[in-house]
Amino acid sequence: MADSLKKALSKKTLDKITIKEITDDCGIKRQTFYYHFQDIYDLLEWVFLREGEQIIDKENLCDTWQDIYLEVFRYIEKNRSFVINAYHSVGRESLERFLYQIVFDLIIKFLDAMEGSEKIALEDKRFICDFYKFGLVGIVLEWIGKGMKEDPKVLSERLNRLLARHIENDFQQLSGR
Repeated sequence: MADSLKKALSKKTLDKITIKEITDDCGIKRQTFYYHFQDIYDLLEWVFLREGEQIIDKENLCDTWQDIYLEVFRYIEKNRSFVINAYHSVGRESLERFLYQIVFDLIIKFLDAMEGSEKIALEDKRFICDFYKFGLVGIVLEWIGKGMKEDPKVLSERLNRLLARHIENDFQQLSGR
């Protein structure tokens, strides 16, 4: 069902896709769909959740801040049509929640690996992650909304120049290093 939704979303926005279209593509009955999902938005949320888990589960994912940005941009580029159509449909909230969660998880994973991480209170780590996730996701959403024309590598390098020292300085101050 997830693959069918992604295939359909690569061609049109979510509001133009029917459950019948998905079930016909999968060769299943509508009852089977409703056994697993409440509606098409629930399926979209599940797709983003599953794919987010796959990104986070990668070993040694992010060695630098720039790796965090690039990983998000790579996912979006790999799923370009799917993401653009989700962005331009009622399902945009699912895309935004996915991006906020994935960026938060990538940043917290990176922070936890930094020296002195154990000295920082969890609420401080979460505050750092929340602050930067809102800025980063805002940049990503604007990039998607403008048609993803700027090269992700260039954009991530710009973000890195802007943020890397600030994030690490904040982290060092909180850990007392």
